[in-house]
Amino acid sequence: MNTIAENIADFLKEYPPFDNLTFQELSTIATNIRVLNLEKNETLFQINDKLHDCFYVVSSGTINLSVIADAEETLLNKCHAGDVFGLRPFFAKNNYMMTAKSREESIVYAIPISTFRPFVANNPDVLNYLLESFANNTWNPKEKENSRGKLATDNVFYVNQKSEMQYFQSLAYNRSPLTATINDVAKDVAFLMTENLSSSVVICDNHLPIGIVTNTDMCTKIATGVFPLTVTMKAIMSSPVITVVENISLAEAQLIMLKNNVTHLCVTLDGTDKSVVKGIISEHDLITAQANNPGVLIKEIKRTSNAKDLKNIRERLTELIQNSIHKNIPLSNINNIASEINSAILKRSVELSILDIGSPPARFVWLSIGSQGRKEQLLLTDQDSMLIFEDVTPDKYRDVRDYFLKLAKRTTAILEKVGYELCPNGHMASNMLWCKSLTDWTKQYNSWMNTPGENSNDLSSIFFDLELIFGEKKIFEAIENVIEKDLEHNSLFFDFLGNDALRKNSPLTFFKKFVVEEDEPHKDKFDIKTRALMPLIDGARLFALHFNIKGLNNTYLRFKQLAILDSKNADIYLNCAEAFIILSKFRVNEGLKNEDSGQYINLDELTKLDREKLKNALAPMKELEELIKSNFKLTQFS
Repeated sequence: MNTIAENIADFLKEYPPFDNLTFQELSTIATNIRVLNLEKNETLFQINDKLHDCFYVVSSGTINLSVIADAEETLLNKCHAGDVFGLRPFFAKNNYMMTAKSREESIVYAIPISTFRPFVANNPDVLNYLLESFANNTWNPKEKENSRGKLATDNVFYVNQKSEMQYFQSLAYNRSPLTATINDVAKDVAFLMTENLSSSVVICDNHLPIGIVTNTDMCTKIATGVFPLTVTMKAIMSSPVITVVENISLAEAQLIMLKNNVTHLCVTLDGTDKSVVKGIISEHDLITAQANNPGVLIKEIKRTSNAKDLKNIRERLTELIQNSIHKNIPLSNINNIASEINSAILKRSVELSILDIGSPPARFVWLSIGSQGRKEQLLLTDQDSMLIFEDVTPDKYRDVRDYFLKLAKRTTAILEKVGYELCPNGHMASNMLWCKSLTDWTKQYNSWMNTPGENSNDLSSIFFDLELIFGEKKIFEAIENVIEKDLEHNSLFFDFLGNDALRKNSPLTFFKKFVVEEDEPHKDKFDIKTRALMPLIDGARLFALHFNIKGLNNTYLRFKQLAILDSKNADIYLNCAEAFIILSKFRVNEGLKNEDSGQYINLDELTKLDREKLKNALAPMKELEELIKSNFKLTQFS
């Protein structure tokens, strides 16, 4: 046997299904294998190509497998060393249903099917492996950890697709919930619940939900004699009630229950406790739905003890996002789910740091800012955070601050190991500037908002997109109140924010050509983050602050809410909401394909249809720009 064939046999024996064959059998196969050297971005086969007479194994490099869904090319799998792909010729006669393209310079082994088929027929383990993988389009069915030897098939029809889609689709729940008032007595409410076979009753004031009483409350508080049958609902209800929007998915509902440690969710018209009750979701509803779900990831996160395990879960989240996009699950749903899992990872990182260095000397909050603060972090981007600790006496201030700086540095180090890069601008709690007492943060926001021109170099708008990750909610609410107070009659601040939103570079030239980067390393690529997404993000934030919209940081949801509050301009906001989703999907697909932030789009890799779709998604930006100028009377800006 020649040396090349021997080396190939040595390589193959380490990976399934070849590890089920003898070395002699592998040697026979190896003598007939063709070695293919692929340049970067070279296509091996594409959709609708006639089937080859071989299948493939990656020796080195990376092969991307993509499919077309709704006229969009979506990355399905990445194949690395030892991964088998292109199996369709084994089991089907129709053309290829996906495209295989090298992501980098790669070496691929082409194994003739005529050579390999006899060994498949005589080895049931090999046959079963190939059949299972082709039928299910899953990772190696014998490798639970998915650590190596993945097999990517060309079958894009999923056996379990229906159940997965049901999981992300709207959840069935009780749309005629029982309601009561705070003055209703336990005896009457108990009869009402029994008569209607209901496990809960929503306590309302003027038709708005203010609390909830469940079977558990009746058992632990009434049946035990802790409270008499004549007690009112005000005394035994759980308050505030956790509210969610209509048409919530199973995944979102379960994550919210886990996050808030509750067994019931109240469905309202707009998802807040300021609108009428539309339904109630119980744990039983989730059990009845019977679906595999990302809630498992949340539970695993809570049990982790190190950064390595958190990194593994974050990688599984990336697979979930990738599969969800491929299945055309709405990006808003994916955002919600990914955000909750990301938040859980961030929270656990803080908890691990506390376990490591000891209990905090004062109450505090850890806040996410930027993309995670807006619940828009689908890709592994850099960290953005801030820490606020409660006010302490001057003699304790230095020691307390030093502890929280140590905590923040430990936490950011864990997150870096998980895969979240350090913020290049230093917008992290580990930076002394972003780790301060409540009083110091109050002064900071007062300075930013009341004298924005003098602090333009320090002011970053991402500090107005906040999400509570860990700590004392009252501290978080205190800083929210500071921001709200400083917004009152503050035309100077809105002028500054408005001009800042208008200052972003245009995405298109006068002749409607994409404005691309002129310098390396991103020469001739389109900066979708800076030129397309940020103007929409900044515009949504500006109007959300202007209309004092609370509890909605997500750009898409901000535009949807703005359409309700400012009905005369509803079409502009709704167009912007749709554009944001389309542009975000472009970025996510680019990021998943290249394993980066997806900020720079290679226009040459887009189809003509995709380029037109991308260009059309930029159209609402001009309308938004004119609305900003008109609303805030901005006639010129620098």
